[in-house]
Amino acid sequence: MTVLHVVFRVGDSEYVLPASEVLHMESFSGATAVPGAPPHVAGLVQVRGRVVPVVDLRVRFGLPRIAPTLDSRVLIVEHGTRVVGLLADLAREIVRLDPSALQPPPELVSDQAAGFVTHVVELPQRLLMRIDAQRVIGEESPDGQR
Repeated sequence: MTVLHVVFRVGDSEYVLPASEVLHMESFSGATAVPGAPPHVAGLVQVRGRVVPVVDLRVRFGLPRIAPTLDSRVLIVEHGTRVVGLLADLAREIVRLDPSALQPPPELVSDQAAGFVTHVVELPQRLLMRIDAQRVIGEESPDGQR
């Protein structure tokens, strides 16, 4: 039984989230800054009548921040009652993945990826990394400190 996943790009890497965790995707032209917010919080956006905080995945993953482009997308994800946007460089693909294709990441990756990467998937000509959205949107810093 295959599961639909949303594929998105951050920097030179491709990541996936189960489609069941993604409410929808939106274009991104900018966000309203929030004073005192952690550096990885790009700010707030209004999406379909609700105000949503946006996590810049580039910053969260230790990459330099870049200006939004026409390809920039916000993946709106929901965990419990919490709704958060994840800003990606590009998101426009859905893939079907067999759960047996999800492999644990190599130890070096899991150690260095701050728990963000939970699985890797090898496909012909590409490697996808499944992330833990709840960990990514959490308030802890990548080293686990609050």
